[in-house]
Amino acid sequence: MKKQVLVSVDRGETRVALLEAAGDPAARPAGSAGTRRRRRSANPAAGYRVAELYLERRGARSIVGNIYKGRVDNVLPGLEAAFVDIGLDKNGFLHVDEIVMPGVEAPRRGRGSGRDATQIAELLKPGQEIVVQVVKDPLKTKGARLSMDLTIAGRYMVFAPYGEGVGVSRRLEDRERDRLRKEAAKLELQGAGAIIRTAAQGAKRAELERELQYLFKLNEVLHRRVETAEAPALVFQEADLSVRVVRDIYSGEFERAVVDDEKQHHRLVAFFARTAPELVGQVELWSEERPLFEAFGVERVLDSTLSRRVELPSGGYLVIDYAEALTVIDINSGSFTGKGKGARLEDTITKTNLEAAEEVVRQLRLRDIGGIIVIDFIDMARARNRDAVLKTLRKALDEDRTKTFVVEISPLGLVEMTRQNVTDGVREIMTRPCPACHGEGVIKSEETIAIEFERRMRELATQVSEEALLIQMNPRVSQEFTGHDARVLRAIEADTGKWFHFEGSEGLPLDHFAVLMQAGREQVLERALPFREGEEVHLEIIEPHMYNAGDAVAKVDGYIVSVRGGVGAVGQKRLVRIEQVGRTEAIAVLIDQNDAAKVNGARPVLEPPSDAADDVESPDRRRGRRGGRRRVASAAGAIRAEATTAASESSPE
Repeated sequence: MKKQVLVSVDRGETRVALLEAAGDPAARPAGSAGTRRRRRSANPAAGYRVAELYLERRGARSIVGNIYKGRVDNVLPGLEAAFVDIGLDKNGFLHVDEIVMPGVEAPRRGRGSGRDATQIAELLKPGQEIVVQVVKDPLKTKGARLSMDLTIAGRYMVFAPYGEGVGVSRRLEDRERDRLRKEAAKLELQGAGAIIRTAAQGAKRAELERELQYLFKLNEVLHRRVETAEAPALVFQEADLSVRVVRDIYSGEFERAVVDDEKQHHRLVAFFARTAPELVGQVELWSEERPLFEAFGVERVLDSTLSRRVELPSGGYLVIDYAEALTVIDINSGSFTGKGKGARLEDTITKTNLEAAEEVVRQLRLRDIGGIIVIDFIDMARARNRDAVLKTLRKALDEDRTKTFVVEISPLGLVEMTRQNVTDGVREIMTRPCPACHGEGVIKSEETIAIEFERRMRELATQVSEEALLIQMNPRVSQEFTGHDARVLRAIEADTGKWFHFEGSEGLPLDHFAVLMQAGREQVLERALPFREGEEVHLEIIEPHMYNAGDAVAKVDGYIVSVRGGVGAVGQKRLVRIEQVGRTEAIAVLIDQNDAAKVNGARPVLEPPSDAADDVESPDRRRGRRGGRRRVASAAGAIRAEATTAASESSPE
């Protein structure tokens, strides 16, 4: 399967996409550079699909493969592990099985071997300086996973200074593995070990020897840095993201790498110049105006990795849910009902499951999902169909470079599998927990919060002596009290003998509850009402009135304004005059009534709607409130006059 690598570099992050050939080879771009260039201008992604995605943020790059000179901070015999300070925020975790010391026998034993668990205390002591390599990034609350079995990766092989013998990748065919094992047997490893990688397919002994000399030099540099560094310190840093991906996927299937940054292009060229000079010409610099990831359709795929639902070609779909200890993938038939009049249920289910098996593996690779994975396939009655689905799943996993282990399909149609979790995936890098639901995926409904707030309001009513309270909350919650002719609010007020008024904006959290004012009703009402009679304001008219034909509705932080004759202005921002003001609703008219009549094609209605009468203040009450405002204004003026007189009398002049 032919592969291409795309590298896009921005100020804040480096993104790498691995593309694999899909479908008929004849549909893929031709092999010559000139043909590729012409095809790329039209549709550079023709015949390919995105298989893997990697992101690396500035200051937050993966540390897997880095080698540190660390200091043992604590040894815990009960966990058969030690915590090592390597200079990061959290100490790294070193299990006893990962301890390798020259001249010291520390056999690998695994959990539950029955041997003395205190043996690790004989191998390591607090304060001891050791050299460790990161094999797993810090994930969530856990620190980095460490190993003392160091490795240095090259193009064809992985050099293990403390290893023994030569191993060959199991992904190669048996005949090629035997050939490479014979070639490697002639290498002088100087008492170390090596693992021949999949990328070494077809490599000759001269090429292996050349790379081995390069790895020897890197090992010498590592030892010099260990001797001079003061723990904790980084003594060897793994290559950057683009070089790692190209190095790890390189094989005879590798076609080219396309880079949109000159510096990154130079790094890749330098890497190939040292390891494979014949491949330098396969690193291309993207010079077109259209962004690289957009031209190849990677941006769309990148966005899709955040979706919970993934569509299948036939009409079925996957649902991917993330839990703390595992990831669950559910398969549904969706709109797929089978093909042809003679289609049977078992055939429909099997086809959906076969499509899902391939798509599941693609999503695992795209999202870099690791740990325990449970796949809930649709139940199949026939054993041969279950075997076909499992075979398709295993075959798709052959292209996955990450270690996996799959269990047989259970009688319930579940497949349990594990996938090595080494670094954060795209989802973890691009997202953060929701501040509203804190990662739970759900929040309390407005109705639930309103019921809780009602209990608090009733409790407040027994604790305060004032007649009215002004409460601040989100308008979507206060709507539960004031909607439907304020029946809920009226019932609470009748039971408690108190008056409740609300204030708030959409920017408030749904569960926000605060008492802003406790006073007489007129004072609270003075502050609570958002408008005054006769006031002219611009409002956006959002919808027709539910009950009054010809009228429309505007809302300001949950407060309803009924606009008479405004139905023709829905969707517009218009100047209106506030005619009547109530606790939960105001009545307004368009300033230009003639325009309103033209828009509506009818005579504007000037009488207030009958069902709003209870919520609109009476003229006597309005006069009393206006008189109260005048009295307050007069008192405020008197206070200002007294303050001015006092200031003039105390002046030095």
